[in-house]
Amino acid sequence: MTQTNDSAPAQAWLLLGLLALIWGSSFLLIKKGLIAFGPMEVGALRISSAGLVLLPLVAKRLNKITPKHWAKLASVGLVGSLGPAFMFAIAQTQIASGITGVLNALTPIATLIIGVTLFHQRAKLTQIIGVMVGLLGTLLLMTASADGGWHFNAYALLILVATICYGMNLNLIKHKIADLSPLTITGVSLLMASVPATIYLFTGTDFIQQVQQPNAMLSLAAVLVLGVVGTAGALIIFNHVVQLTNTVFTSSVTYLIPIVAMLLGIFDGEVFLFQHGLGMLAILVGVWFANRRGRSGMAGIPKQDKQP
Repeated sequence: MTQTNDSAPAQAWLLLGLLALIWGSSFLLIKKGLIAFGPMEVGALRISSAGLVLLPLVAKRLNKITPKHWAKLASVGLVGSLGPAFMFAIAQTQIASGITGVLNALTPIATLIIGVTLFHQRAKLTQIIGVMVGLLGTLLLMTASADGGWHFNAYALLILVATICYGMNLNLIKHKIADLSPLTITGVSLLMASVPATIYLFTGTDFIQQVQQPNAMLSLAAVLVLGVVGTAGALIIFNHVVQLTNTVFTSSVTYLIPIVAMLLGIFDGEVFLFQHGLGMLAILVGVWFANRRGRSGMAGIPKQDKQP
């Protein structure tokens, strides 16, 4: 029987809080990784470590993959994991980690827009309002300036593109490979994405030289935690919470991640402006409206969620 949020067991609430902490801290870990490594090295190392650590878990699932699945799973890995990993790292060279975490919350809105425009799904009026409110909040975050002016930060567009990738990915999973389990989809796709990421890391970057620098250990640890715990570990926790409750309950982590990311950023010395708070509020309200279900509508978050 499907459980509501009110009847969810205490274990599910604790795991949901842990999941929000893990995913919400991802943006601060990217920031720490960028101290010693370039954004391309951070992105490649993140996916490489996540895919490799999942190998023992997904190896026994490979026999469930049919020839029709491989190309789609490769697309899931490249579009839903590899590309965004680089986009987030590049963007955070010019955007605070807390702001990045809030912008990442646009994923359900991007998922809804793509589902309506490309997959012929219908949206309710409240969902359309949610999209508009969320985009307004995005504009506030993209133009916030400490001097009180309005300065457009083009690097925020990379985060928007990454959320669009997530939206495309989630719709692909929902409509094209729904016959596979969430763990199989994410695990196998990450494993496939880790192959080009690992090759690029060791042949296309200065990772070997950089990792030998005195200040590299903290950055290396941050990115490895990001890949192993923030991607592979969080995947296992997410699927366990879904089993304990339902996807509606688990998707509520979307509202907690930006709060955690913003608080961690503030604790790390990042500036928090009134415009930031207003933008975050607008995005969270927009996501709430976009996620509302109806007879003819669709939720902004399909069954298979994705980590930041």
